[in-house]
Amino acid sequence: MEMQTDGGGEAPQKTSISGFKDDGSKDSHRYYLSRRTLVEMLRDRGYSVPHSDIQMSLHQFRAIYGQSPHTSRLSISASLEIDPSNKILVVFCDKGIVKVNQIRNLAGKITDKESLSRLIVVIQDKITDQATKTWDQFPFKVEIFQITDLLVNVTKHMLMPKFRLLTFEEKEQLLKKYTLDEKQLPRIKVDDAIVRYYAFEKGQVLEVTNNSDITGSYVSYSCVG
Repeated sequence: MEMQTDGGGEAPQKTSISGFKDDGSKDSHRYYLSRRTLVEMLRDRGYSVPHSDIQMSLHQFRAIYGQSPHTSRLSISASLEIDPSNKILVVFCDKGIVKVNQIRNLAGKITDKESLSRLIVVIQDKITDQATKTWDQFPFKVEIFQITDLLVNVTKHMLMPKFRLLTFEEKEQLLKKYTLDEKQLPRIKVDDAIVRYYAFEKGQVLEVTNNSDITGSYVSYSCVG
């Protein structure tokens, strides 16, 4: 594809968009995008992450991790800002179907299992049921994300409403104000992309603020379930 501009009486000048082509590897680009989303996710969950990780460019990422990043180098460790003892770890699995042996090998490399409260596992293919059940043996919460679900940060979509988690007291006040039972609130599924992004839990109530050119700004409430 070419863009043409009118050069007066001269022949139109042509500008090729080939100069904007990414000449790096697809793998490095994919790992960069998914890792960036994960860093933003941790920040939005209240974890302390380096500003340099959030602002890292694709060029900088490739300079550090190369064109064919080794998944073991992509791990992210962070602590909750309000409670440094609350730690999370993000690990990437290699390509291919994830089986029990891979999970056991990966778990064996986690040296501080006792201090972890949550683990995020990024997979690039399917994971067997047996491999998924293996995580039940550990004392921390395990979340599994497909790498393709992390290539774009869902919270940055222009049509995405804003979500705010109500405190327990706010939830009780809401139910009392409208004489409602929790089950009467609209539901948002636990596997919803936003619920997973923020790690909202079943039974929690979210304040959802929508902005529309037609109706303006309005607030609704949904219960995770």
